[in-house]
Amino acid sequence: MVQATPFLLVLSLALVAPSFSSRKCVLTGKWINDLGSNMTIGPMNEKGDFFGNYTTTVTVNKTETRTSPMLGSQHLTKEKSQPTFGFTVHWNFTDSVTVFTGQCFVDELGNEVLKTMWLLRLPENNINDDWKATMVGTNVFTRLHSQKE
Repeated sequence: MVQATPFLLVLSLALVAPSFSSRKCVLTGKWINDLGSNMTIGPMNEKGDFFGNYTTTVTVNKTETRTSPMLGSQHLTKEKSQPTFGFTVHWNFTDSVTVFTGQCFVDELGNEVLKTMWLLRLPENNINDDWKATMVGTNVFTRLHSQKE
């Protein structure tokens, strides 16, 4: 009986795993990242374009949040259940812009996760200071579920 346990474990994983990998990751909805910032992605149009808003907690005043508009695009293909995407946040409280690129994944537990990399461009008054005007980083977003779910 003890020798059958590993076999049954492997068999059950083989039967369950395909359901996670075949689950489609959907960008539309509310998300929160590892820094506590929130974004809402609206419905996609037929080209994969979307609008939304981004509420950042990363500000000079740590207790203040600011919401700015975002515009993005998802790569549409029927074969891909974990699509790539990109979006731009036009910060309405500063002269900077951030672009994000990433992929929507379904993890081994069936949760949707957005893995992103971003570039933030700050304005500079002098071309000689251009070298310090762009910051780069990563964020991981998880779906924000409503209390009704």
